[in-house]
Amino acid sequence: MASKKGLIRSSIARKLAMALSALFLLFFLLQHLVINFTSVLSEDVFNSWSHFMGTNPIVQVALQPVLLFGILFHFIMGFILELQNNRARSVKYAMNKGGENSSWVSRNMLWSGLFILAFMGVHFADFWIPELVHKYVEVNPEDPTRYYHELQEIFHNPVKVGLYCLAFVFLALHLRHGFQSSLQSVGARNPKFTPGIKKLGLIYSIMVPVGFIFIALFHYLNSL
Repeated sequence: MASKKGLIRSSIARKLAMALSALFLLFFLLQHLVINFTSVLSEDVFNSWSHFMGTNPIVQVALQPVLLFGILFHFIMGFILELQNNRARSVKYAMNKGGENSSWVSRNMLWSGLFILAFMGVHFADFWIPELVHKYVEVNPEDPTRYYHELQEIFHNPVKVGLYCLAFVFLALHLRHGFQSSLQSVGARNPKFTPGIKKLGLIYSIMVPVGFIFIALFHYLNSL
């Protein structure tokens, strides 16, 4: 009995840690969208914000490692929980059809997560790794006006733009279930708040990916 209680507590702790990492990444996504969207509004403003984020020691030394850890932790913990959930519900699904008990999105969070993780590798190769090479390998002098043109170069390639748009569609599906699930895991289960949480989750899961898709298409079309 004690062992069973320990397993339950361990599972709850993992779900809570997963939810907290998800909420952290939800905040980061929104902040990332706001900064990137300035590239649509003003080249100078985007360069200014990008230069600040790229040279501020607090962002680079303290926040950036936390973000990388949060991403890795979220995906690794997500895979662990998904495998555990699949084992736990295998018997249940033998008796009941899975589609009658949960949505397609919730049953395929692992696959949408894998696609998003693969996209993150491409995204890092496009932006983060070249930035590290520029600053710490080639040791180029800092140019506060370079960021906008570097962004345009990435979105000049139609194949790359298509990959980004597809990735954000998968992100929308992932967020559709993950937003509400993460809030419920931290205790937001009051029936009074559930309809509002569902609406907010739907708005977030649509608006944030659509915002990123708009940015990619905007810069691609401007490059033609």
